[in-house]
Amino acid sequence: MISRRHFLQAGLATSALYGASSFGSWSRLAAQQRLTQSDLIGTSGPGTLTVIHVTDIHAQTVPLWFREPEVNLGVGDAVGRPPHLTGAAFRAEFGIEKGSALDYALTYEDFVALGRTYGRMGGLDRIATVVKAIRAERPDALLLDGGDTWQGSLPALKTQGADMVKLFRALGTNAMTSHFEFTLGIDRVTEIVENELGFPFLAANAYDTTWDEPAYPAFELFERAGTKVAVIGQAFPYLPIANPKWLFPDLSFGIRKDRLASVVDEVRAGGAEVVILLSHNGFDVDRKIAADVPGIDVILTGHTHDAIPEPVQVGQTFLIASGSHGKFVSRVDIDVDGGAMKGLTHRLIPIFSDVIAPDPEMAALVEETRAPFKAEMSEVLGKADGLLYRRGNFNGTWDDLICDALLTERDAEIALSPGFRWGSSVMPGEDITREHVFNATAMSYPQAYRTEMTGETLKTVLEDVADNLFNQDPYYQQGGDMVRVGGMGYRIDIHAKIGARLSDMTLLSTGEAIDPTRSYVVAGWASVNEGTEGPPIWDVVEAHIRNKGTVSPSPNTSVVVAG
Repeated sequence: MISRRHFLQAGLATSALYGASSFGSWSRLAAQQRLTQSDLIGTSGPGTLTVIHVTDIHAQTVPLWFREPEVNLGVGDAVGRPPHLTGAAFRAEFGIEKGSALDYALTYEDFVALGRTYGRMGGLDRIATVVKAIRAERPDALLLDGGDTWQGSLPALKTQGADMVKLFRALGTNAMTSHFEFTLGIDRVTEIVENELGFPFLAANAYDTTWDEPAYPAFELFERAGTKVAVIGQAFPYLPIANPKWLFPDLSFGIRKDRLASVVDEVRAGGAEVVILLSHNGFDVDRKIAADVPGIDVILTGHTHDAIPEPVQVGQTFLIASGSHGKFVSRVDIDVDGGAMKGLTHRLIPIFSDVIAPDPEMAALVEETRAPFKAEMSEVLGKADGLLYRRGNFNGTWDDLICDALLTERDAEIALSPGFRWGSSVMPGEDITREHVFNATAMSYPQAYRTEMTGETLKTVLEDVADNLFNQDPYYQQGGDMVRVGGMGYRIDIHAKIGARLSDMTLLSTGEAIDPTRSYVVAGWASVNEGTEGPPIWDVVEAHIRNKGTVSPSPNTSVVVAG
C-alpha cells in the first residue's frame, strides 16, 4: 500500500519509482467542511502526461445518491487489503475523519445523515466541468472510459445506448473498453463502433470465434506532452458466462494474459514510453495481472466499482480505482524521463454536485437526451420509508424489495435476484419513481421467470455463484456480489471450497430445512438462457410498489456469514 505522501522504492532517490496521492491535503479540508471546486479538482502534479479516468457510469447522467458497501469481503491474499475494507477499517486505512465529506463519499456509515449534509454526487455536467478544468491546464490530457457506460438507465435502454454515446463523444473521450455494452447485442455494438462512437473501442482479449483472430483493436497509440503512450483495452473476461452469450455468439473473451503480454511487448517495441491498461477485469484480477504481466505502468481498473483514494503499487505497476456511477473522476499525472515512467501523482476527485458547478453545454445535452423520457421517468410509484441501496456482498434493501416483488407478484416460494453492483439509492421519505426502478433493473434480458428447482439444484446454483465471488484465485472471480435470495436463508463459509460453502439452507415461510429432493417454485430474473419467458422485471417491481404504497425496508438476517 502506498503511503499518504510519497512512496519511494529506495528512499527519496530521484531514480526511484514513486507514486503519490494528493488525497491527504484535501482530506483535511473535507474534515473541516471547507471544500471548494478548486480544492476538489486541484492542480497538476510534477508529471507532464495527464490521464483522466472514469468507469462504470452505468448510464447515470444526473446527480444521484449511491451508498458504498457495508460488506465487501476479500479472500486469500486480498483479506484485509483495499478494496476489501469498509466503514471504520476503510477510514483507518486512509486517515479519513468520521462524519467528513470523504467518509460520506467513500464509506457506508451514517449515509442518510451525511447525505443530507453533503448532497448528491455525480452528474455528467459536473464531470464535464472537471474534465474541462483539467484540460484547460493540460490541453492534451487523455480521457479514458473503463466501460459499463451504455447500460443502466431507462434512456440508455430505450435508445440502445445512443444517449450515452452522444454524451461521451461530447465529453471528449479518447478511448474506452467494455462489458455491459455487449448486452445490447452484437449488431447494435457493431453499429455504434463503426458509425457513432468516434473514438477507439479497445479489447485485446475479444476474439472472433470463427477465425480465431482479434475482433477489436487491442491498443491505441497516442503522443501526448512529447510522450508516446500506449493504451491497451481489456474487456470483461467472463462476458459469455456472466451475460447471455447468444447476444454476441461469435465472440470469446477470457483473461488471455499471454495475449496481453504479447501486446505489451508489441507496443514497447513500437516506441511506447508509457503503457496503460484500460481494464474491466475487476480489481483483484488486475492486482494479479500486475504481478504476472511485466511492462504495464498503470492499470486503470474497473468492473468491481471500487473507489480507492490512493494508488496501489504491485511491483512496477500502479493500480487506479475510480469508483462508479459518476461519483469520482481520477486524475493521474505521470512523470516521464529518459523514455520511461519515473512515477506519478494521483487525485481521486469526488464529484460533489453541490460543490462542482455544472458545465452549461453538457447540462443542456443531458437534458436533451432525457427530455423524451422525462414524463415516464418521473411518475411516482410509491414512497420509501427507509434507505433503498444495492451494494453489499450478500444483500441490499433494493434487492430485498425486488425479491419481495418476485415472491408476491410471481407467486413463488423462493426468489433469486442477481448480485449486480449497479443502481442508485433512494433516501428515506423520498418518492420512488419509475426512474429509480429502471436504475436498478434496466437491461436487455429482464424477463422475470417462474420455474421449479429442487433443493439440490438450488444449492448447486448458489455454490457456483459463491465460487465466482470467493474463489481464492482472482482469475476465477467474476467480480459481482452474491445472488440475492428471498424466502430462503442459509449459512456461508466464504473460505471453504466449492460445494462446501453453503449450509443450513432454510425455507423461511415454514422454518424447515431445504429438502434436496423436493421441488420449490422459484422466481428470478436476468437469466442468461435464450428464450426465457416472463414479464420484464421492472413491471413486476412497479406493480409491487404500487400495491404497497410505502416501502419499509427491514433488516435482513437470512444470510449468516461464518467467522
